[in-house]
Amino acid sequence: MLQPAVRAAVESTSIAHLATVLPDGAPHSIPLWVSTLDDKIVFLTGPNSLKAKNLRRDPRVALSIAPVDNPFEPVVVRGRLVEWIDGDAGWALVDQIAQKYIGQPYGRDQARVIGVIEPDHQTVGVR
Repeated sequence: MLQPAVRAAVESTSIAHLATVLPDGAPHSIPLWVSTLDDKIVFLTGPNSLKAKNLRRDPRVALSIAPVDNPFEPVVVRGRLVEWIDGDAGWALVDQIAQKYIGQPYGRDQARVIGVIEPDHQTVGVR
């Protein structure tokens, strides 16, 4: 279950940073748009992006958000990618996320999929 402060940060327009693991074990971090799907966190990406390739090989992730309304109380989530959603269901979520961030559906000029993260660990605030 997502903690209320984590859910609030993910459902806001704050930009998240997703860390994945490169083939050599080094971290790879990228800013992205996020939202919730039940008690999971979703993000959109290209199906052939580096983060997608990393996650197909190693599903572990770390996600951090400095909420726009309180950047001094960061949110950190660790977990794993449990599902990819594509097709019409994926595009419906892509458009929902884009609507939140840019107020309109996402353009169809690039392929997009939805990654679904199941949180294992959630932290709010500096520790």
